[in-house]
Amino acid sequence: MFKRILVANRGEIALRIVRCLREMDIESVVAYSTADKESLAVMGANASVCIGPEKAGQSYLNQDAVIQAALSTGCEAIHPGYGFLSENAEFARKCEQNGLVFIGPSAGIIEKMGDKQAARELMIQNGVKVVPGSGGILKSVEEAKRTAEELGYPVLLKAVYGGGGRGMRRVSGVEELEECYHSATAEAEAAFGKGALYLEKLIRNPRHIEVQILADRFGNIITLGERNCSMQRNHQKMLEETPCFGLTERVRKELSGMAVKAAKACGYFSAGTVEFVLDEENNGYFIEMNTRIQVEHPVTEVFTGVDLIRQQIRIAAGRKLEITREEIDGKGYALECRICAKKTGKIGYLHFPQGYGVRVDSHLYTGYEVTPFYDPMIAKIIVKGKTRLEVIRRLRRSLEETVIEGIPTDLDFMYMLTYHPEFIKGTYHTGFYEKQHAKIEQWIAEGIE
Repeated sequence: MFKRILVANRGEIALRIVRCLREMDIESVVAYSTADKESLAVMGANASVCIGPEKAGQSYLNQDAVIQAALSTGCEAIHPGYGFLSENAEFARKCEQNGLVFIGPSAGIIEKMGDKQAARELMIQNGVKVVPGSGGILKSVEEAKRTAEELGYPVLLKAVYGGGGRGMRRVSGVEELEECYHSATAEAEAAFGKGALYLEKLIRNPRHIEVQILADRFGNIITLGERNCSMQRNHQKMLEETPCFGLTERVRKELSGMAVKAAKACGYFSAGTVEFVLDEENNGYFIEMNTRIQVEHPVTEVFTGVDLIRQQIRIAAGRKLEITREEIDGKGYALECRICAKKTGKIGYLHFPQGYGVRVDSHLYTGYEVTPFYDPMIAKIIVKGKTRLEVIRRLRRSLEETVIEGIPTDLDFMYMLTYHPEFIKGTYHTGFYEKQHAKIEQWIAEGIE
């Protein structure tokens, strides 16, 4: 097992990894920017190294600085967390070239699954259903128009080398396509350095379902259930639940089976997530694979009782999976709610919920400065219970207890969302926020409870 690991990330995920390393009796070194000098992750680690100024491009995305930080402190491996360098094949390869273990899959696997069009083709070859779309990378607006005409509008333009909603455009008709094509290309180029696009048929009112997997280097693969991630704002997830309410056992097994096929197809090892969309008839289609730990991994952890970060580290160290599918708990329901800052500033009084079935992952503390340089997510509240209704009530109680003074957050919105009939019934889809957020904001303004 490793003796010392560099944590190449920040915020709550860096703190989450540091805590896990401490429990595994592995020394931790946190690589941080000047903006995060006073962070809890830095305070909790065995050692820390400043790798650059506030801007991520000069610190957390500076591959050479991260590598040097690991080498200079005697680390054997690097844990990238999520975001930043976690799905960067070039960085994973640099780790390998410098004798460092990248805690995740190999550079080749990241490349294979990071190229969305190549991943689609690989899935088709291995019997995994994909959303109907273009046969390859679009070479021109004219090709996009021809493909869209064949598939029928609406369609979705998507960045080949991206994710998180960037480089993605919904196109309702031919009159919109050219402008959307150029804006998506520009956004993808700015975000990922490559503007290549492909095109898919837009599934109306889909649910976004993802299957968590663990796979070791010996060919052992297990699934740990699915997460419903359909509650999204501008393609960014807001709330996740497991299991997906109303999913039949047949569909659940089908998605799980396709996730295992996807992992086998690319020779996957580490923790990973296979993402699908479900249409209104519950037909599931592969959309992509995330070759890293997910933001929403805690909801699966509390549901199954499996420490995914620990398993990820063990797999990277060359160990076999220490659990089987039959040993996983997976009873009841679990919900994870993300809390985001609306503005920057210093945290005043702070109180997080406690009690039975409640977990909070956050890097906040009284006096902590929320800066404008990084993602606005500041906390995740995760709850578990025997039934979905029990879990919804526990989440409401937890949000009621949460106090974050000093900066505005979306805490009120997330609380009122739990009272919306579509959420309570579990019938929401990815278009929920666009259609319902104005109503929820009105409830907040009127003080309706």
